[in-house]
Amino acid sequence: MSATATIVLIVVVLLVLAAIVLGVRAMRRRKLQQTFGPEYDRVVADTGNRTEAERELHERTKRHAQLELRPLSGESRAKYATAWEEVQIRFVDNPKEAVSTADELVTALIAERGYPTGDYDERLANLSVEHAATLEHYRAAHEISRRSKNDETETEDLRQALVHYRALFADLLGEDPVGHASTPAPRPAADDTAITDDAPARTVHETEDTATEPGVARSRPDATSR
Repeated sequence: MSATATIVLIVVVLLVLAAIVLGVRAMRRRKLQQTFGPEYDRVVADTGNRTEAERELHERTKRHAQLELRPLSGESRAKYATAWEEVQIRFVDNPKEAVSTADELVTALIAERGYPTGDYDERLANLSVEHAATLEHYRAAHEISRRSKNDETETEDLRQALVHYRALFADLLGEDPVGHASTPAPRPAADDTAITDDAPARTVHETEDTATEPGVARSRPDATSR
């Protein structure tokens, strides 16, 4: 084989190898984008480097695989659904306390599913692998809850926090926590935090159109509706 032919062969082999490498990277990128959804773009923006962001997301996937996640029993789902409706009823008289209780209830559900709950950022990273679609809801709710502790929120802010919490809560629970007939109806209140007893039940899909945070839609259903 002539020197020219050898060089051409080497170049062809290198091009084929490069194409394979690029193809593998593209497949891995698509898989990460499908798995993490909007969280992929968020991590890329936060790191400012796509390669570093993808490395971080791969690490999240590895850590998530080591978790011993547990499905909820029917009894546990019923218990959490009832507890959530009680939170919504409490919102009528004490929105701030209801949001604080919602935060505690979501954290308890996260723990029961098998996720570590010690560090908030680590909690977000672990949840992002299977619950990326509702992670922005959790971020928005957590931020409002934090501001609520400093008396920096209005009733409507607290309503939105409850809606956001409910989105992640339903995702973790595997069903909409609202609409169980055994739970008493909310008591009407004088202000706009209450609803009438004959108000229709809302699904999580409807309430997802409520948030003001990035990646969340904007209509405003009542967080205390049943």
